[in-house]
Amino acid sequence: FGTEAARDLGAAGAAGDLFCDGSLGSHTAALHEPYADRDDTTGMVRFDIDDVVEHVVRCTRAGLQAGFHAIGDAAVDQVLTAVEQAVRRAGPPAVPHRIEHAEYVREPGRLAASGLVASLQPMFDAAWGGPTGMYARRLGAQRAGELNRFAALAAAGVPLAFGSDAPVTPLGPWAAVRAAVHPHDETAALDPSTAFAAHTRGGWAAAGRAGGDLCLGATATFAVWDAELEPASGLPVLAPGSELPRCLATVRAGEPIFDSGVLGAPG
Repeated sequence: FGTEAARDLGAAGAAGDLFCDGSLGSHTAALHEPYADRDDTTGMVRFDIDDVVEHVVRCTRAGLQAGFHAIGDAAVDQVLTAVEQAVRRAGPPAVPHRIEHAEYVREPGRLAASGLVASLQPMFDAAWGGPTGMYARRLGAQRAGELNRFAALAAAGVPLAFGSDAPVTPLGPWAAVRAAVHPHDETAALDPSTAFAAHTRGGWAAAGRAGGDLCLGATATFAVWDAELEPASGLPVLAPGSELPRCLATVRAGEPIFDSGVLGAPG
């Protein structure tokens, strides 16, 4: 299970990524019903439920975060069942456990009640969503429309953290924020502030750490962007087709690691 090694390394919030199923593109994401374009398969769940429960229990007792790759609804449901059983055995975790991708969530309220952080990739919808995208070919239009329901998850109270899953989709935080604000189905859309928070504070919270805010006394980890701002939100213009912000500088823990010339000389 590797919990002892992770604890010795101090990786309390690193989670790992226990692959509970595969991907929709390869027909290996685990579904409750067969694929629309391959009715001979429902994908694959890679572990017995007892093994997943034991993994969560060991991580919880070691003070470590457990992380799960789960895309299909059957895999998501298995993770939720495992976490529910583990809580009854070991109590709630000190560091919130994390579910990666969680594209097909049938019960957002159940995911919220589990305490799992949902680490999502809005660019997946941008790349493969919509009525003619890969998801629709794999699942049919109705089920494809049930993927990546950002607004429903946020409304249910699921903690959200956004990322790229690079190199699956390119690194690009503003592209991901825009994809969550303007998904293929507008009823799944987040407001810009919620999407921005998921790609800043959300990542820190997913690792069980405070951070993601730029304020007095905070660790100076930030980026400087050239962007046209929306007056109402103070965030960049994110309309489809608009030019995304351009990074001018990045600072990590007070140390510049990239500077196009805007930071100036130290001191």
